Amino acid sequence: MAGNTGTYLIQGASILGGGPADLLIRDGIIAEVGTGLSPEGQDGDVTVIDAAGLVALPGMVDVHTHLREPGREDAETVETGTRAAALGGYTAVHAMANSTPVADTAGVVEQVYTLGRAAGWVDVRPVGAVTVGLAGEQLAELGAMADSRARVRMFSDDGICVHDPVLMRRALEYVKAFDGVVAQHAQEPRLTAGAQMNEGEVSAVLGLSGWPAVAEESIIARDVLLAQHVGSRLHVCHVSTAGSVEIIRWAKERGINVTAEVTPHHLLLTDDLVRSYDPVFKVNPPLRTDADVQALRAGLADGTIDVVGTDHAPHPSEHKECEWAQAAMGMTGLETALSVVQHTMIETGLMTWADFARVTSSAAARIGRLEDQGRPLEAGEPANVILVDPAARWTVDPSQMATMGRNSPFKGRELPGKVVATFFKGHATVLDGKLNTPYPHAAVEAGAA
Repeated sequence: MAGNTGTYLIQGASILGGGPADLLIRDGIIAEVGTGLSPEGQDGDVTVIDAAGLVALPGMVDVHTHLREPGREDAETVETGTRAAALGGYTAVHAMANSTPVADTAGVVEQVYTLGRAAGWVDVRPVGAVTVGLAGEQLAELGAMADSRARVRMFSDDGICVHDPVLMRRALEYVKAFDGVVAQHAQEPRLTAGAQMNEGEVSAVLGLSGWPAVAEESIIARDVLLAQHVGSRLHVCHVSTAGSVEIIRWAKERGINVTAEVTPHHLLLTDDLVRSYDPVFKVNPPLRTDADVQALRAGLADGTIDVVGTDHAPHPSEHKECEWAQAAMGMTGLETALSVVQHTMIETGLMTWADFARVTSSAAARIGRLEDQGRPLEAGEPANVILVDPAARWTVDPSQMATMGRNSPFKGRELPGKVVATFFKGHATVLDGKLNTPYPHAAVEAGAA
């Protein structure tokens, strides 16, 4: 394989939280895994990394990222969003379709794909819209997007529910032809008109319009039955209620082909924070109750929920620094996801680092059909690898982040775990916790020619 982007010898890393070992990365692959590996005798220069005390994991894969470009470059660009992703330990992200213009044609998804390759920080996989303009009236060019250079396999109107059952059925039937998946934003619009937060005790006290759990659960129940009926793949975005977890568990027990994600913020934060009226806590679906948080953690731990998806949603400051009712919904998440999952799932004893790799990498890669991501840390596999310091502690400061969004709900919180290095296709995009250089697609391809 031509186009070497560097040779690295990682010494003494704990692989997936197990025993220490060395990893040799060369020509974009993991060339060797063992103990006592030495730089002596290797071809060319070898960069040795002392990884004692660090955990080596497969590069993380996000099934749910908003990069905003094209059209909303005031909020985020592919360049800034993927820099944030690399710093957060990601080697692949799925870019949601609600850009301007909407990613509902082959032309737009190819534009996003090309921007991702030009940036070079992570693998950017565009998500195609289910319906034209996210309007919920007619199917978008699903087949053309699937056949494009972007090879789209995930389709979503995220931010808006595909609420028409006939249209949802047709979408599920259509994507079967190329092993695609429909990722549903489960929200019955008639039950959530004007909703500002979770419907419950806190909304009643604050006098804010409520977003009831049944608005999410009813759509999930309908869609798992539709997926069973047509024999297709369904993915449920940002599950947020205990009832949703039970419905997905019921569907999986019956062999229905459904997967689901939970966001880091829904694993930690509750609607009690809305008492502050700080719009940084305004999000869709809304922050729920502590009982919901505990159910989501249990569902992620037992495999009912398959993956963690950030739903990284940067906004310009003026869209968040305003009155609650006028504020945009959404939170940033790429640079804090690993730490929040370590805090809520690993430090609580609910999961191990091997489980972490499943819910943040391998399962996500399978959902998106990314063949070279989420692979085991074994010789011969693509070198999409991260090194994490689990003992590190840091205080979240949005002003120091790579994302353009400053709307982190974790501002001022101390969190555990820090990404020390990220290797994307064997190239070090992050070293010593700082951005290094992007993957040189053009140079590598020229060398391979």
